[in-house]
Amino acid sequence: MVIACYKFCSYSRLPNGHYKPKYTNMLPLKEFPRTLAGAVHTVFSDIDDTITSDGKLTPIAYAAMDDLQRAGLRVILITGRPAGWCDHIARMWPVDAVVGENGAFYCWHDAAAHKLRYRHLLGEAERAATATKLAAVRDTILREVPGCAVASDQFCRLYDLAIDFCEDVPTLPQPAVERIVTLMQEAGMSAKVSSIHVNGWFGAYDKLSMARLLLRERYGLELRAERDHCLFVGDSPNDEPMFAALPHTVGVANLADFAARISALPTYITLERMGAGFAELARYLIAARK
Repeated sequence: MVIACYKFCSYSRLPNGHYKPKYTNMLPLKEFPRTLAGAVHTVFSDIDDTITSDGKLTPIAYAAMDDLQRAGLRVILITGRPAGWCDHIARMWPVDAVVGENGAFYCWHDAAAHKLRYRHLLGEAERAATATKLAAVRDTILREVPGCAVASDQFCRLYDLAIDFCEDVPTLPQPAVERIVTLMQEAGMSAKVSSIHVNGWFGAYDKLSMARLLLRERYGLELRAERDHCLFVGDSPNDEPMFAALPHTVGVANLADFAARISALPTYITLERMGAGFAELARYLIAARK
């Protein structure tokens, strides 16, 4: 696999203390120093096309999450997927917590109490008011961008609007995706493009802000102080806040499909795509701990 070289923009600091332009080649995962990889205690990960492969959770990716936990690492998923999905994931998957709807909440399964627990940013009344505004934006986008559709998982969302441009509809051209983003932004929404949806919401939160809050409230840790011991793995433009915030960041190989649209690229990239790339990373981290 060949990773394109990008025009110089600014410098990012590497774990070895050196600096590299943010738009130059990402480093192969094998260049991640073993001593630094072995010190990671928390793995933050996107889900779609990072853990899943073409919409499916494969046995190798599921086992990789379990292997990470058994090796003593904390596994926290950070996704644009809806609250209804996150409920299932937090209960059923080998993970410690899930951040959902691009940072609107986090949830975890309290094993001692046999109960799923949520931390929401907005109360029920605020969510109801937001739903009315989301519906208006939805109608505008469906009218203005032929071929798009409301995401099939919209029915179990609490905070955001997800517009499908390739998951259950024929893939839309890039100008159409950009038009969806523009319409959301003109309505006063934050908008992020994932590998399958454009997600829009009212508010300034994102994956990074909720990851910080989760780490502080659940584990008594500050992300800034623990950044050398945390890692994020993802695959698309909506992962950029996490790529920009941490020194240890990894893209699964299919991130190369979006690299030209990501200003803060991950430092490392796997050889394998999607869930196989996540499993490749898990093996590397576990081996480094040994």
